Amino acid sequence: MEKFQGNPVSNGIAVGEVYKYVPYQAVVEEATVGAEEVKAEIAKFDAAKAGAQKELEAIRANLEKNDPEKAKIFSAHLEILNDPALDDGVREKIEDDNFAVKWAIEKTFTKFIKMLSRVKDDLIRERIPDMQDVKGRLLRNCDGVAEVNLAALTKPVIVVAHDLFPSDTASLNRAMVKAIVTEVGGATSHTAIIARSYEIPALLGVTGAMDILKDDQVVAVDAVDGELVTDPDAETVAFYEEKARKNAIHVAETKKYLGVTPVTKDGVRIEVELNIASGSVQELENAKYTDGVGLFRSEFLYMGRTELPTEEEQVTIYKKVLTEYGDRPVILRTMDIGGDKKLDCMELPVEENPFLGNRAVRLSFTYPEIFKTQLRAALRAAVAGNLWVMFPMIGSMDDIRKAKGYVEECRQELAAEGVPYGEIKIGIMVEIPSIAMIADIAAKEVDFCSIGTNDLTQYSTAVDRMNPAVSKYYQTYHPALFRLIGHVVKSFNEAGKEVSVCGEMGGDKLAAAVLMGLGMRRLSMGASGLAQTKKMITHVTIPQVEEMARTVVNLPTAGDVEAYLKEALADVL
Repeated sequence: MEKFQGNPVSNGIAVGEVYKYVPYQAVVEEATVGAEEVKAEIAKFDAAKAGAQKELEAIRANLEKNDPEKAKIFSAHLEILNDPALDDGVREKIEDDNFAVKWAIEKTFTKFIKMLSRVKDDLIRERIPDMQDVKGRLLRNCDGVAEVNLAALTKPVIVVAHDLFPSDTASLNRAMVKAIVTEVGGATSHTAIIARSYEIPALLGVTGAMDILKDDQVVAVDAVDGELVTDPDAETVAFYEEKARKNAIHVAETKKYLGVTPVTKDGVRIEVELNIASGSVQELENAKYTDGVGLFRSEFLYMGRTELPTEEEQVTIYKKVLTEYGDRPVILRTMDIGGDKKLDCMELPVEENPFLGNRAVRLSFTYPEIFKTQLRAALRAAVAGNLWVMFPMIGSMDDIRKAKGYVEECRQELAAEGVPYGEIKIGIMVEIPSIAMIADIAAKEVDFCSIGTNDLTQYSTAVDRMNPAVSKYYQTYHPALFRLIGHVVKSFNEAGKEVSVCGEMGGDKLAAAVLMGLGMRRLSMGASGLAQTKKMITHVTIPQVEEMARTVVNLPTAGDVEAYLKEALADVL
């Protein structure tokens, strides 16, 4: 009996037999063809595309009957399949470079996947499996091999794989899958999303799982505490079965809090808001449970396309979200791209240290016309609701004043053109220590701020959070970080300005209580954190969390902080 660690992304516990899932892997070799064969290779590509198109449309049609939201995943795959840049790339490699069709597909898709892999935002990088999935589908069709999926399971099993693509899970027979274990994947991957929606326990990032485990081997998957136990004895099996029973009760109780108004036991209202990426129907389904959008990641509008989004496109998307939320605030973050986020629609220089480079608001200043297009769209859309606009990676008062200057310039242009526009609140993301330290000064210049704890942690601890070699130094519970956040919250509260948090801490069941204790009254998070956070809020008092905050900022290490919070909130969580 051995134990292995993993990332629990879908709550639950299961004991069962292993089924190692290995999808078809096309063999791709570097190969070229003679000029006389080019036309035949193009025909093979067209046939492979047609086959892939037919398969994707069939999957989408089947899902639209029972699960229309998951059908949208395959609408996205169809968009990738028919993306002009990818299509042109493959054809050019065949026609201009005489590549064989499979080699042309491999090289073209690999180029685009590498571009996405350099993106900092986890949500964007998690779209890489979509491109890999479409690439694999095309290559399989080139080989004339029929699709194999998880629909044919004959008994309940623990599915173990290197990774699961959306097409693997689309036809998954949920009655036959007790749990999912993969070697890679994060909390925002499609595997995680689908596992959560199916309520299947999922443990991702179990290094070497495919080598360690054997088919039909009995394992226990603990997707609560993040453990995989091989060959458990009878006593261990009984332990996990009882833990699973208690966990199921706990999950059912927590779900009841999704629609609850988040008010502390002593009557203090906490605003609970949602982080969104694209304003999709799936994201907006959670609107009724939230007090607004605490972070609208507008960079998604720029990703995966060969042309910049127009002013009219942006107006339409922003208005859709604003209309859905009515009087509730929608905080739009201006484009947070550049450096590590490579776009097809913009030529950006390669930088040695992109996290400290020309990105976010700095890039907006470098390309003012692109920035102004977004600001004009935001101002025009503001007539439809309560829009707040914030600028990312602000490091100084100069940055704030320059950004505000562009907003005023756009206002004047729209007025001169006779184009209707609405009023907006202007704010900043606090994610660089330099602006956090002068938050009292910054608060006089803006209407609000939102603390981006992901980057604030990265810059405060001097850790590249995408580098696994130094991941242990990326400490979200570092007491210095809570001290810094406390200073920002105090400064904005004293100035009578709104302050919120939109980083991962907002939905962290331990950290959120400390944020409240520091004076935070607005928390924004992903949909998966809503019920748990609301439950925590309704079970604590403000004096209780204030005492927790005072303790945390005086503890010496991140480990001490985490241990203390787990004990202090044991009855709540």
